[in-house]
Amino acid sequence: MRVKHFFSIQYIVNLFLVGMISAIFLCSPFQAIAQVSIGDDLLEIDYLQPKGFEIGGVTVSGIKYLDKNVLIMLSGLKVGDKIKVPGDKFRNAIKKLWDQGLFEYVNISATSIQNDLIFLNIELRERPRLSKFSFLGMKKAEADNIRDEIQIVRGDVVTDNLLNTARNRIVSYFTKKGYLDAEVEILQSPDTTKANSVVLIFDIKKNDRIKIFNINIKGNNFLTDQKILKSFKNTKEKGAFKPFDNVEYLIWNTVSATFKLHFDSIPKYAGHYVNENIKIRIFKSSKYIESDFEEDKQTLIDNYNSLGFRDAKIIGDSIYRYDAKTINIDIDVNEGNRYYFGNISWVGNTKYNDEFLNSVLRIQKGDVYDKEALSTNLSFNPSGIDVSSLYLDDGYLFFQAIPIEVKVENDTIDLEIRIREGKQARINKVMIKGNTKTNDRVIIRELRSRPGQLFSRSDIIRTTRELAQLRFFNPETIEPDIQPNPVDGTVDIIYSVEETSADQIELSGGWGYGRIIGTLGLSFNNFSLRNMFNGKAWRPIPSGDGQKLSLRLQSYGKGYISYSVSFTEPWLGGKKPNAFSVSYYHSLYSNGLPKNNPARSSFTTDGVSFGLGKRLRWPDDFFQLYQSVNLQIYNLRNYSSIFPVGDGNGQYNNFNYNIILSRNSIDAPIFPRSGSEVSLSIEVTPPYSAFSDKDYTLLSENERYRWIEYHKWKIKANFYTKLIGNLVLSTRTQFGFLGAYNTGLGITPFERFYLGGDGLSGYNNLDGRELIGMRGYGNETITPDYYLNSNLGGAIYSKYTFELRYPLSLNPNATIYALTFFEAGNSWANFANFNPFKVYRSTGFGLRVFLPMFGVLGLDWGYGFDAVPGIPGANKGQFHFSINQSID
Repeated sequence: MRVKHFFSIQYIVNLFLVGMISAIFLCSPFQAIAQVSIGDDLLEIDYLQPKGFEIGGVTVSGIKYLDKNVLIMLSGLKVGDKIKVPGDKFRNAIKKLWDQGLFEYVNISATSIQNDLIFLNIELRERPRLSKFSFLGMKKAEADNIRDEIQIVRGDVVTDNLLNTARNRIVSYFTKKGYLDAEVEILQSPDTTKANSVVLIFDIKKNDRIKIFNINIKGNNFLTDQKILKSFKNTKEKGAFKPFDNVEYLIWNTVSATFKLHFDSIPKYAGHYVNENIKIRIFKSSKYIESDFEEDKQTLIDNYNSLGFRDAKIIGDSIYRYDAKTINIDIDVNEGNRYYFGNISWVGNTKYNDEFLNSVLRIQKGDVYDKEALSTNLSFNPSGIDVSSLYLDDGYLFFQAIPIEVKVENDTIDLEIRIREGKQARINKVMIKGNTKTNDRVIIRELRSRPGQLFSRSDIIRTTRELAQLRFFNPETIEPDIQPNPVDGTVDIIYSVEETSADQIELSGGWGYGRIIGTLGLSFNNFSLRNMFNGKAWRPIPSGDGQKLSLRLQSYGKGYISYSVSFTEPWLGGKKPNAFSVSYYHSLYSNGLPKNNPARSSFTTDGVSFGLGKRLRWPDDFFQLYQSVNLQIYNLRNYSSIFPVGDGNGQYNNFNYNIILSRNSIDAPIFPRSGSEVSLSIEVTPPYSAFSDKDYTLLSENERYRWIEYHKWKIKANFYTKLIGNLVLSTRTQFGFLGAYNTGLGITPFERFYLGGDGLSGYNNLDGRELIGMRGYGNETITPDYYLNSNLGGAIYSKYTFELRYPLSLNPNATIYALTFFEAGNSWANFANFNPFKVYRSTGFGLRVFLPMFGVLGLDWGYGFDAVPGIPGANKGQFHFSINQSID
């Protein structure tokens, strides 16, 4: 480092001295003569009378890694050139080579003179090259990020520019993260293992992250300081709160839940009084990030524009130190005047008249001049129809709507919206890119855009959603590439997809119901049955046809084993989206004694199911209809102490028909931000008692329930609302009812509802029971007479959930989101006891991690507010763990 600086200074000094000496000689009355050595000879040079030569040859010495011919070319010295000695060409050649920054020594000398020919040698000494570099004071992950940031590699010439650029990039990297005082010292040492090589060590000190002490707003009149600061999502003052307005009392009922906090006094905090309209404030980080600050400034201007201040701008901002660890920010705002919409006229529209377009635009004369509302209602309104969608969904791909301000008078702006309808475009080609595993036909059958059809923007949006719902591709990177061909009025569409791992494995051991339960599950979600016997297709399993094959085994030892297998073909016959599924399952619960032991007790379940699902077009094509026929056979032996039906022996049969009408419009399967999931399910058995003349009140339970009869109704609804950014509110409700045809027979003890806990669906659902999770309470504890060990479950239940979700990672290989929730629910033995206002309440927080190989892993902590009669530890703090299962 010192050597490099020494020679650069020496070169400048030499040039200065040469210039001074030349000037002295030129002004001197005496003749200036010097001698230059050429081999063993001496050549006299008269500085006042330079001698002309022709360059006979140029050589380069002292170079190992650079191309000598290139260096000669850079010097500007060419064989045959006429030069004078001394002369400017020598000085220019030295300067050109020095300016490359590659050398620490440059000298040009004559090696031979033959008459008028002069032979020159350029003597160079290369700067050292980089052999390796490392970072002090950094963790490996951060060092890897910095390595990518500085973009230097082994073999680079270590120049001043390289060192300064690397230092600046490191400082900039940490500045963006709020470390404004980051320091970087670059240490150089020769590499003893390589000639002319050095090792660089970047000694980095991040120092403390600089925070914002105060943000001062100037020039604002319409918006208060508080509202402006509230609009800043990421740039917050130190100690400031992030407000949530109008939070009310927590009233649990069948429809909604709200929350209110009472304060005896409202303190002054960090120089700001809590506004009386603000009930809750949550701490927000005050670190200064330059990119976030720029984004927040633009958000402020957008906010002003939406309020009619179309000319609002930030005149300037200044950032200065408050103390060693904090800064102040001053923002000077010019709000400008507030404007309103005047007359709105349309030009060029032939397909739709002015009145209809005005109704779609939804802007009236006198409304506040809102640029964003105008743009949204003209171009793209995610929550409703807009003017562009009218045309783009009817083939008018080349449509344009250009709003022009034709008159500004006082505070009123008249608009003329100029329409260019163009011609309707038809789809020429639809192509798929990026599917390395999934077969083209699996993707093509989901496409709503087909060759020959008129172009439709809504079809493209819907296709993107359908491809995401397959779960074979990264939903964040599905991008349709629209390629219009104005010449022939056609358009090509390319759907680019990125394959993700769709298969899942479940290998877990957990504690439940007083035992350690082991589970092994395999789910192949993009399976190919037709390639089962094709050896080349096993990579590691045959895949690509979109079929689903699931295998599951669960056990805690010889007392319990359960296994199941299921297969689903989503497009039965390959022409229509009719999903056919078949499954078989078997479970055995026992006291672990051998089968030939008279004291053995056991409960065995065998079941088979056949289902057919169909997509509907009415009321809209988000609806689906699923029907299934199911048979379960229960065999009991000495089981009356655990399942109190009859004498605990015999066979019970459940033959039922299930129909589910559902509507699913969510935008993504793992982390939905919008849309809903609604379903109505009815499960019925034949009314055997209606065809019998038996008096069921006189029959034993063994005979009464030999052929199980019931009707079961379930309603579930889940709505997703995007609040701010990626913050999503999930509002859920569900209701279930189990009824009987014959009052003399009563409600069956099978197929009951058990509420509470994690809803562990594998174990302990021996009698067809449905386990409904509810966080903050123990497993199944919110069940009628559960503390009496009745084990009969509830015949009716309701549950309501409000859940806030925020993603920590949307990477398809590791989707992670945090959540907080409020829940309420209860179950009742019969409809006569049903009271939707008498519910158990809980709140808490949790985390969800989606890994393609394992599915969704969930961990929640819930606090139950209400004590459960007879079960002291059922509520209060509870942890809940789930795998591939929703605690809904």
